[in-house]
Formats: sequence, structure tokens, C-alpha cells
Amino acid sequence: MQTHSTEAFNQRNPSFDNRLRPTRFDDFVGQQKIRDRLLLAVEAARQRKESLDHVLLSGPPGLGKTTLAFIIGEAMGVQVKTTSGPVIDKPGDLAGLLTSLSPGDIIFIDEIHRMQRSVEEYLYSAMEDFVIDIMIDQGPNARSVRLELPHFTLIGATTRSGLISSPLRSRFGITNRLDYYQAHELSQIVERSAGKLEVSIDAQGAHEIASRARGTPRIANNLLRRVRDFAQVRANNHITREVASEALSLLEIDPRGLDEMDIRILETLVHKFNGGPVGLNTIAVSVGEEPDTIEEVYEPFLIQEGYLERTPKGRMATQICYTRLGLASPLRSGELPL
Repeated sequence: MQTHSTEAFNQRNPSFDNRLRPTRFDDFVGQQKIRDRLLLAVEAARQRKESLDHVLLSGPPGLGKTTLAFIIGEAMGVQVKTTSGPVIDKPGDLAGLLTSLSPGDIIFIDEIHRMQRSVEEYLYSAMEDFVIDIMIDQGPNARSVRLELPHFTLIGATTRSGLISSPLRSRFGITNRLDYYQAHELSQIVERSAGKLEVSIDAQGAHEIASRARGTPRIANNLLRRVRDFAQVRANNHITREVASEALSLLEIDPRGLDEMDIRILETLVHKFNGGPVGLNTIAVSVGEEPDTIEEVYEPFLIQEGYLERTPKGRMATQICYTRLGLASPLRSGELPL
């Protein structure tokens, strides 16, 4: 049977995202405090007829950072130009993007922590003074040319906020971290998306999908697509709790949102390494996955749900992990049997 990993369900599908993405703050579900802060900042900037302060959005993938950038652009009534950190190879690329902006426009840089440090340094003066100095020619003929920029707003998104340098971080006037969603919030998102996809779904069906979506709207929407396919072929295009449960079981996603790779990581930790502690690279080799993928995609959810813990010596399985796998927890050194 073909299995589907969480990484696959958290991959962005641009055309699908654009179809389901809300365009107004009123339609954006969840992240209430962040939404209120941004809405207040947007309204204040509009009243002063100024560009919005630079915004840094951080958090795990799939929580709505890109969506919020476009909502801000819509609320400000300006264009949003998008790029990503790895794409901007040299200062000339950045200069081309910035000089093409109109006053008040937004430039959205996804994965901003992956921007080249030599390019990042050119952003400092652009963000603070709205100028950029470009070197022309080389050697004795080299000279610096200062380009004036229109007042713009930079919105940066990152999944690894700790990798952003202090000088760059300090130039963002508004900084927010997005957190995982609650099941009832994801249920609202699933019901809204089902309406746009023209598929019938009841509240229990939406909750079943939401409860297995690992607190992530992108995963919830992608699971909805797969359940929609199942309902179309086998359930007269109507999603109930039973239909959603059967479809998600076919995808090997259990009621707690754990998928095949999650179970493999936990079983490897317990069966091969006696529950740990064991290093990340060792786990990665054992399950045939990249260390960065395990650390960024799988571990946050496993740690949040209490299946796994990080210690100075390595990763360790918790009592909840042993219970989930139907095993008795082994005695640690110094522990006494109950």
C-alpha cells in the first residue's frame, strides 16, 4: 500500500493554496492575537497614509505566514511581490526587486533566514533609510552608486527564526510567531475549504479531518483533498465522520495525526535504541530520512504531543510514546519498580 508522509501533506500547492486562501482578516481563522495586532497596525498606517512597518512572521510551515502577507497587502491596498531567500543570489537581484516597487508596496521574502549574508547586508540600509548602495565595476574603476527607494514594507517569513541574524531581526518593527491551531479552528477552515471545493461535509466529518491535521491548516486542506477523492468515488460526494475516518486510515494517518514516518521514528527509538538517548543523525540514518526533515517536520509535533523529548544527550522516548506503541516503559537507571 502506498503511504503518505506528513512532509508530503505539508508541501505547498500554489494553485490549490490560492483557491482556498482567505483574502481578508475577517476570513482568517485562528491566530487571534496576531490578527488583532496586524489589523491595528494596518489601520494606523492607513490613517497616517504611511507604509506599514516591516513585519517578521515566524513559525512552523503551513500555518498561514504567506496568507497573512497577502491579507496585509489587500488591507493596505497595495501590491505584494513575492520571492524567497535562496532565490536572491546577489545584491543586483535584490536591487532589481526593490527598485521595481511603488510607494507603499510590499515585498514578501519567504524563508528569509536562507538569504545569502552578503545580500542580507544590503537590506539594512534599504529597510532603515530606503536607500541601497550598489558597487559598479571592479578594481580602480569601482564606484558606489546610491539608489533611492520608495517607502516599502518588507514582510519576512521564516521557519527557523533562530537562524536570522540580530542586525536583520532588529530592523523589523512588528514581529509575530504563529502557533499550531486548535482542532475547532481547523474544523472551521476545513468546512470553509469544503464549500469552496463544492463538496458536502458535516461538522463531524470536518472535525475528524481537523483532529488528524497536526494543528496545521495546510495539512488539513491537503487531507481534505484526499478525503474528497474518497468521498467522490465511494460515498456519493458527502463527507461524514465515518467516511473521513476510513479515507484517512487508508492513508495510514491515525486518529492522533501520526503518520507512517512518525511511527517509524518512534519505533526506531524504542526498539533499536531502548528509548534513547540517541542522536538525531543516528535516527535519520535508521529511518532513511534527512536530519533536517526530521528536526523541522516531524519532531515539533512529536515533542508537542509528548511522544519525544530532547535532552543534552539526545532524543528520548517518553511514557506516552510507549503507551502509544502498546509497550511497557523500561526502567531507567536509578528508578525503582512500582
